[in-house]
Amino acid sequence: MNLDQFKPLTVYTIYIASTPEKVWEALTSAEFSKQYFFGNAVEVEPRLGGAFTVRTPDGALHISGEVLAYDSPRKLSVTFNVNWPELIEKLGPTLVTYEIEQAGDAVRLTMSEGHDRPLGDDILEGGRQGWPAILSGLKSVLETGKPLVVKMGPPQRMLDALKAMGIKTP
Repeated sequence: MNLDQFKPLTVYTIYIASTPEKVWEALTSAEFSKQYFFGNAVEVEPRLGGAFTVRTPDGALHISGEVLAYDSPRKLSVTFNVNWPELIEKLGPTLVTYEIEQAGDAVRLTMSEGHDRPLGDDILEGGRQGWPAILSGLKSVLETGKPLVVKMGPPQRMLDALKAMGIKTP
């Protein structure tokens, strides 16, 4: 896979009163991620080429991918492929990268979502709604010990755009 072909279409930067090690643990620990990722468990095989998965609260596979960069506690890059029929075939793979940097007494966490082809705003709407909720939840858990309760599903604009492309969604 040629990573140079991926262009970030969504980028978020947040500051968290924490340490790089704790942010890294939050991003790579199944038990921790359940607190901020809508109850989903993130599982990361800690090596280049390792498996990356996200499982729903009932254990079903929701997202799968491969670890492309694993530099604890500074950088994690993974392919991030939602388990919907035909999605990857028609939209291509997604590259998600987390960069963690010390910023005084805080941590600057930059998350980017890249794609190997241009995608319209309607398609990108899912990530543009979901990532702020996920990252805000991560920040809340690390700073207060309490998760945010954000209830949301896939945005209708995105579902309609996928349907128009002939992609079946749950």
